[in-house]
Amino acid sequence: MKRLLTALVLCLAATLTAGQPAHAATLRMLGADVSTLQRALDLGARYYDANGSQRDPLDILKGVGVNHVRLRVWNDPISGYNNKVKVLQQARAAKAKGLKLMIDFHYSDTWADPGKQYKPAAWAGHGINQLQTDVYDYTYDVCTSLKAQGTTPDSVQIGNEINTGMLWDDGRVINNNFTNLSLLLKAGYNATKACNGGTQVIIHTALAENLSSARWFYDGIRARGVPWDITGLSYYCMWHGSLSNLSAVIADMRSRYGKDVVIAETAYPFTPDNADSTRNAVTSGCSGYGLTWQGQGAEFAAVQSTARNAGAIGVFYWEPTWYAVPGNGWDPANINGSGNEWDNMAVFNWTGHINPEVRWIP
Repeated sequence: MKRLLTALVLCLAATLTAGQPAHAATLRMLGADVSTLQRALDLGARYYDANGSQRDPLDILKGVGVNHVRLRVWNDPISGYNNKVKVLQQARAAKAKGLKLMIDFHYSDTWADPGKQYKPAAWAGHGINQLQTDVYDYTYDVCTSLKAQGTTPDSVQIGNEINTGMLWDDGRVINNNFTNLSLLLKAGYNATKACNGGTQVIIHTALAENLSSARWFYDGIRARGVPWDITGLSYYCMWHGSLSNLSAVIADMRSRYGKDVVIAETAYPFTPDNADSTRNAVTSGCSGYGLTWQGQGAEFAAVQSTARNAGAIGVFYWEPTWYAVPGNGWDPANINGSGNEWDNMAVFNWTGHINPEVRWIP
């Protein structure tokens, strides 16, 4: 009888957990998006650890817990940075340090986010049929080029913060119609897996503040048969609500779709002040966290703790190395002349010294 009861309990447990990712006791993807770092270094930027010693910024980040880098790729940016050639160079530098690699496909020549998803100029006149081929071929080309040099991506994002689609207007979700977007996402997924079956595909939105919207999006692509491996969310407390709400969204995403969750972007200001002539994107903080080095460190620790406890597998800080270096501007069409809207959100201050309060914690 005892053996029978034990067998029944094990069977019930297996049934309840079937299709669900294992609850993460630790964060295994401790990431930093360092997409602007190469330009900063080319301009002579210097980085200093908590002891004041000048060092390679990737070594400094590794020393405070980073094990992944995230690199965005734009098709043909005017700046000449964040394109395929530069990403290949950055990937070599990261992998040489023993860091894992996430590639963030924007499928644009410039920023793609919830408010804008511009087609690359080369694809401007293409309809949905050609765009599927474009996405497949471009994704496959970048991935296989990375693989050929020994820097196969560990994960890729098919689109960046695609709350209502990508490659507008053809890939935009209008009137709850996910058909075109699903075709594009499948093309990106299939290209990635054709390049390397072990590379994890992330579908990334900035919907952490609204559970109903997150369900609407991921239900919509699932209903159209879109495959993906990891659900990616952006979370900035000043835009996306409380940590308790974030916890609820992460837990729901894990349970509802049976896939791991990663916070693909987060950041917090260490000061309200501005280092250059371009206004900052964020000038206020969130309750309980001051705009100081201590506040930045505490808020980032709280995001990691919340993500970990809710079962997420990783957290990525967005652009921790992007301090105010003249010539490394916000606008890829005017990288020399534009300023940096993120200079108060990096974890390095305006002289390149790291915030000693910041840690990536498994």
